[in-house]
Amino acid sequence: MKLHYAILPLALALSLPSLAAMPSKAGSRGFTVQDMAYMDRYSSPTLSPDGRVLVFARRTVNKDSNKSATTLWMRNLVTRDNAPPKQVSPEGWSVNSPAFSADGATLYFLSAKSGSMQLYSMPAAGGEPVQRSEFALDVDGYKLSPDGKQVALAFAVFPGCKADLACTKKMLDDVAASKATGVVFDRMFIRHWDTWADGRLNRVFAAPLGSAGKLTSATLLSGEIEGDIPSKPFGDLSDFAWSPDGKSVAMSVRQSNREEPWSTNFDIWLVNADGSGARNLTDANKAWDAGPVFSADGKTLYYRAMARPGFEADRFALMAMDLASGKSREIAPRWDASADGITLSADGKWIYTTAQELGRHPLFRVSLGNGEVENVVKDGSVSSFDLAGPTLAFSRNSMKTGDVIAIADADGKAPIRAITPSAGDMLPDVAWGAYEQFSFVGWNNDTVHGYVVKPWNYQPGKKYPVAFLIHGGPQGSFGDGWSYRWNPQTYAGQGYAVVMIDFHGSTGYGQKFTDAISRHWGDRPLEDLQKGWAAAQQKYAFLDGDKACALGASYGGYMVNWIEGNWYDKDGKSPWKCLVSHDGVFENNAMGYATEELWFSEWENGGTPYDNPQGYQTFNPANHVANFKVPMLVVHGQQDFRIPVEQGIGLFSALQRKGVESKFLYFPDENHWVLKPQNSVLWHDTVNAWLKQHIGQ
Repeated sequence: MKLHYAILPLALALSLPSLAAMPSKAGSRGFTVQDMAYMDRYSSPTLSPDGRVLVFARRTVNKDSNKSATTLWMRNLVTRDNAPPKQVSPEGWSVNSPAFSADGATLYFLSAKSGSMQLYSMPAAGGEPVQRSEFALDVDGYKLSPDGKQVALAFAVFPGCKADLACTKKMLDDVAASKATGVVFDRMFIRHWDTWADGRLNRVFAAPLGSAGKLTSATLLSGEIEGDIPSKPFGDLSDFAWSPDGKSVAMSVRQSNREEPWSTNFDIWLVNADGSGARNLTDANKAWDAGPVFSADGKTLYYRAMARPGFEADRFALMAMDLASGKSREIAPRWDASADGITLSADGKWIYTTAQELGRHPLFRVSLGNGEVENVVKDGSVSSFDLAGPTLAFSRNSMKTGDVIAIADADGKAPIRAITPSAGDMLPDVAWGAYEQFSFVGWNNDTVHGYVVKPWNYQPGKKYPVAFLIHGGPQGSFGDGWSYRWNPQTYAGQGYAVVMIDFHGSTGYGQKFTDAISRHWGDRPLEDLQKGWAAAQQKYAFLDGDKACALGASYGGYMVNWIEGNWYDKDGKSPWKCLVSHDGVFENNAMGYATEELWFSEWENGGTPYDNPQGYQTFNPANHVANFKVPMLVVHGQQDFRIPVEQGIGLFSALQRKGVESKFLYFPDENHWVLKPQNSVLWHDTVNAWLKQHIGQ
């Protein structure tokens, strides 16, 4: 179910051998949700073509307005510590998506300064921004051609309007002006993630950059392909690629038809740069093909491919297609990891990609010659990176640091230099909970991993109440990374110890381990959680097993609901003093009909609810309401179309009808996640109060 400071401190020249092993700074208090919600965030490391200049984004939050703004900062990497980063986007502007021109002389970005999101440029050496586009619609994304002469632009348009952007604007205005609000649908999707369908598709256009004046019209590139590019709800233009000569483009698209809600069949299409001649290159593979990238000579297309139709968590293999013959080969068949993307090295010998591995999210490079894999950035979680010339820039986080932008040599062997501050740098008075990974024997005698986090005020010999966090997905992981929604340091900061188990179904432990949860939501992962909880208590004497609460969201919320009815000893006693269920499945059969991405429920339950009804009932929490007895806090958002709000309401109703102590925290304006800063604070305050009520601190 499957996304700052006014003056930055001087860059730190240091080696980071192990983020987890870094000593905490002396602090007088724990980390709070207010710290997390309002601290600066750094992202989008972007290198000039020669690798000598770095641009990155800095996001700040205004507590009074409950809104954020993003600025761009530049660092000359040659001058090192002689010149700290400087803000290059204008004061008072909020901008995003930086990109350098092919010659490095111009910096492009998007901003809504004019009232709608448009493309801007400014001299990389400094100067005033110039608005480059004035379209009738917001620009949702862009990608420059390799020669810098063209720009691809993403817009949401009505298919019947074709390349006439003003037509889409008029249709939207007409709908807004209409006094009738009813909408008729004749096929799904009727809604997706948190948005109701209005008939528009995401489509890609192209426009020349060399013409004088503002861009007001563009050529439709994806017109012959009936589908969203970027894909909904979280796609971006990484699924779009210019050929080196700018004469053709490749894009990954899923057909927008009646089968779309139960299909994961994205295909790579090759299209001429004038929008003609669309050709499906991967029609033979009925599973997911993504992320096309051309070789420097334009003869080879690299991409990622899954093998099993209908499964969104299958392994993404790295593929190479000879465009002349159409034949493909897998580059690293022995590497049992799922590649997140493709970035080619300057010499064309390596693919750089991130992938999950044993509770971390490192950066790797894969040899195009022999498929061998090397680790470039090992520790923590690399969230994004850029490669130019001899320079590697990346954003990395851990359970202590938040995202820190750093640079290194392309092979990762030179010392890493941090460019932006860590969470500890920004919050020097905070003491962070130390953490470590542990392992135990779980289901099927497999090795299962987890993390334990100490409270911020840990003292040897004392026992501490425990927050037992259960991750979502279910094909996901609570690893050595930073989260703004489920951050273990917010619990450690309240004086709790934290335990997190990567049960069967988690990612980063091989595809077989990930596959093990499908059609087994309630048995194999539950066994891992039970054995992991026992192993953690045996290994870590500071865990107070008599004062513990289990919390989870999405699949983690489902598991909390399942635990409520199924985790009891022979005397009928639960190990949990309280439970927190956020956006979790409660009535599985209803979920199979009401969720938007039907392929998820159908894969995980072995078919449709009418073809395999027993598959939806085997691990259905609603069938075990008679056993409910542990106090539970239920959280749900009205705009959650992945797991509709009725699931949370039904769960709360069952608890109330049974007379089980319970509360319902409802967000009318949040989706599957709680994103607004003040709502995040309310969420954490409510959850922490629930824990304090039942396990103290």
